[in-house]
Amino acid sequence: MITGKDLIQWGFKPGKWFPGAIADAQRMEGEGRSQDEIFAHLQTLMPVEMMPRTNALPFGVFLEAENDVERDNLGLVVEAMDALLRTPTVVSGVVMPDACPAGTIPVGGVVATRNAIHPGFHSADICCSMAITVFKRNDDPKKILDAAFEITHFGPGGRKDQRGWAMPAELSARFKANRFLSDVTAIGDSNLGTQGDGNHFLYVGHLRSTGQPAIVTHHGSRGPGAMLYKRGMAVARRHTAIVSPKTPPGAAWIEADTPDGRAYWDALQVIREWTKQNHFRIHDRIQAKLGNQIADRFWNEHNFVFRRDDGLFYHAKGATPSFDGFSPDDDGRTLIPMNMSEPILIAGHADKKAALGFSPHGAGRNMSRTRYLREVIGSRDFDDVVKAETNGLDIRFWLGTPDLSELPAAYKSASQVVGQIERHRLATIDDFVDPYGSIMAGDWQKDMPWRDRR
Repeated sequence: MITGKDLIQWGFKPGKWFPGAIADAQRMEGEGRSQDEIFAHLQTLMPVEMMPRTNALPFGVFLEAENDVERDNLGLVVEAMDALLRTPTVVSGVVMPDACPAGTIPVGGVVATRNAIHPGFHSADICCSMAITVFKRNDDPKKILDAAFEITHFGPGGRKDQRGWAMPAELSARFKANRFLSDVTAIGDSNLGTQGDGNHFLYVGHLRSTGQPAIVTHHGSRGPGAMLYKRGMAVARRHTAIVSPKTPPGAAWIEADTPDGRAYWDALQVIREWTKQNHFRIHDRIQAKLGNQIADRFWNEHNFVFRRDDGLFYHAKGATPSFDGFSPDDDGRTLIPMNMSEPILIAGHADKKAALGFSPHGAGRNMSRTRYLREVIGSRDFDDVVKAETNGLDIRFWLGTPDLSELPAAYKSASQVVGQIERHRLATIDDFVDPYGSIMAGDWQKDMPWRDRR
């Protein structure tokens, strides 16, 4: 019986591919195949190591720094993108005006890859996205926000009372049919109607063009998406450890044209549908409570993987697609938020080739939450800071305590980002949702002792 020692004597280098190769060799030997045939087959299995590039590919930068803090941020973003574009599967990249460093790929970074899906490039918050519902009747915005506060749910885990929130049978069946998601249906059910923490929000305002009231939600795929990311990263790291061991683990990938790649791509589409339903399930509950008619609605993801006609996979980490047909339900409009005190942009597609067909996803940050709290908030009075930052707006924190790292001053200048969108023609700004108020998770540090330990 052929063993690993035989393969080594034949000149093959041991590695993680060896167990599968030995199994194939023994199977072929049992079928009566010659050693020459077995040797030829094993040559096709032997991984060809893909080395990271010595130098990065050139990439577009649409982020303009105007002060020392912004220049520091830009330097970190460029450094991260330079490292990222050494990954052998990457073809091109671009930096949006709202970019800031955040691990393997900056928020506001877009990279195109060939035959590769990188879970680390979309991160755990798969399909972080925006959705808007415009109402026909001009209801009191406070009434809308009151209804929203009763219906939405922020924070960890799912709803204790799941009645009426479970996934429809068709979507549940899609979960069960995908091997990455087959045991995640219970999480999918319990997490429907929940929004998360951090910069996720439910926003109430009015269309500037018509005065109609609107709700806008911002969140991703919650627990189901986090589970898919974790499993996808495990598969990607196993694969990349074989074919490109010198590639950093955060940049690991799944080959798109393999069974793993096709299953993962399908799982991303299932998670996308779950997230869309999550947005509009919340909207529908608010609409039913108000008894108002829906005049318009649409949505878009800004943290996802898109495939264009060129066959490449475009990984957008916090970047809004600005090209026609980016999704099956694209109607030519996208939503770009700034912060709780600024209007949300309703944008049209520009498909600027130099920007890979993307625009920013918001105002972004110039510094980390920790640095902002230390250097900007410092010892200032808590109540005074909240009042100054939210003056005139109805801002509510679902968990009770305001999260100071989400106040408007924690973000880049909205007018600056809008100016760069217009100057670089990354999107067309067609309308605005002017703010009345919003709901965010708030600071749940006291309820999450593991964060203190970290």
